[in-house]
Amino acid sequence: MRRIITAAAAALAVVGAAAQTADSPRMPSRRARALDPVSVMAPDSTVATLVADTLAAPRVERYDVWEEREVTFNPDPTRAVWMSALFPGLGQIYNRRYWKLPIVVGAYMGLGYATSWNNGMLNDYTRAYRDIMDNDPSTRSYMDFFPPTTNEADLDKKWLTSLLQSRKNFYRRNRDLCIICMVGVYLVAMVDAYVDAALSHFDISPDLSMDVAPAVMRDFNSPRPSIGLVWALNF
Repeated sequence: MRRIITAAAAALAVVGAAAQTADSPRMPSRRARALDPVSVMAPDSTVATLVADTLAAPRVERYDVWEEREVTFNPDPTRAVWMSALFPGLGQIYNRRYWKLPIVVGAYMGLGYATSWNNGMLNDYTRAYRDIMDNDPSTRSYMDFFPPTTNEADLDKKWLTSLLQSRKNFYRRNRDLCIICMVGVYLVAMVDAYVDAALSHFDISPDLSMDVAPAVMRDFNSPRPSIGLVWALNF
């Protein structure tokens, strides 16, 4: 009987403690408060204010938007010159003037072929002129310019010597002119690359115009006025 009364009292005590815990606010433990950053940083009223402000603030949504921007190409004149000096036509490619590349390459190919051809002809006529001047009957390279049926005794040696000398000088002059033209194309390509890069943003809008109008001008050397034209550039 005593055991039954003791067990009933213990049960009533447990139920009462549970009811008291449910009615009263639960206090966090010291360890939980130590681990809570909000409780450490601010008191309960401050926490409530922060939560209210956060809930009342408008929600900002961020989106990753890819915007295509047009980048204006601005070539460097110094770099364009150096690239053109490194290889003819490379400066025009750097300036994005691709239509000029065939002109530069075509000029170099044509002048290179002309230089090679004139140099070959110069070597042939130089050897022939040297053979006809040495009076050695075994050296007859000048006869290669005539058909095989031509008799050497029928040729005028004086006329042939003058002809070989003039042809030799002619092809030497043409070869030298081709080399000079190649150097000129090289320099022109460099200048064109520099000017094209420097004037890449030059204003060529329709606002540029030139006005020409008749005008009466006073001449200090004559009592009568003179008639002429006045022109002006508008930009």
